[in-house]
Amino acid sequence: MSYKISDRSLVLSHPVINNTKHYKILKIRDLPDEDKPREKIINNGVGSLSSAELLAVVLGVGTKKEEVYSMANRLLREYGEKGIAYQKDPNLIEKDLNIPLTKACQIVACFELGRRFYQKKPGASITIRTAPQAFAHLKDMGNLNKEQFRGLYLNTHYQLIHDEVISLGTLDASLVSPREVFRPALEYSAAAIIIAHNHPSGVLKATQADVDITNKLIEAGNVLDIEILDHIIIAKNKFSSII
Repeated sequence: MSYKISDRSLVLSHPVINNTKHYKILKIRDLPDEDKPREKIINNGVGSLSSAELLAVVLGVGTKKEEVYSMANRLLREYGEKGIAYQKDPNLIEKDLNIPLTKACQIVACFELGRRFYQKKPGASITIRTAPQAFAHLKDMGNLNKEQFRGLYLNTHYQLIHDEVISLGTLDASLVSPREVFRPALEYSAAAIIIAHNHPSGVLKATQADVDITNKLIEAGNVLDIEILDHIIIAKNKFSSII
C-alpha cells in the first residue's frame, strides 16, 4: 500500500484486487508525520513546502465536501498564486472559488500581513510599461484552467501600485462593466491600466468579444483620463497584444 501527492489531492493506492487498483482520497492527518505540512516546517524549514502545502497550513482544515489539500490546490489552479495574493476582498474570493467566507478571510489576512511586514525600499516598485513586462509579471495566468480577467494599475511613472483579479469565467463584452475595471483605478489614483486575460484553450488569437471589451474600456478611460495602456492575451507560455 502506498500514497502519492498529486497536483489535486492526496491519493492512497491500495494493492491490486482482481486486476483493479483501488484509490482513496486521504486527509492530511492520515499522512506519516514526516510528510505533514506543519511537521515539515518544523523539521525541514518552511522552504521545503510547496505553495499548496503552505496554503493548506493557512487554511488549517477543509470542509465536509473538500479536503484541505485538495482545496488549496484548487484555489491556486483557479486563481493563480499572484492573483490570490493580491486579492483583498474576501467576498469575491468566496464567490469566485465557492469556499466559506471564513476561509476567504484567512487567505486575505495572511497575504495582507505579509504585505505589511514586507516593505520595499522607495523606488523599488515594479515598472510595467510594455506587453513583455506585463507578461513577465502575469505569466502564471497561462497555467490557469479558468479564464481570468485581471488589471494592473500603474502610477504616472508606470510603477505597479495594484494588481486585481476583476473576474473569473468566459469574457463577455455585454457583461464586463467599466465600473469594475476603473473602480480600483480611482481608489488607488492610477494613471494607467494594463488589462489581461488568459485563454485556457491555448489559442492566442483575440476574439471579437476581446476586441469589443478593449474598445469599450478605452472609451471609458478617455472620459476618466485614465489610459488603457494595453490589453494582453496569455495562453500557456505565450502572449499577444490587442492594442
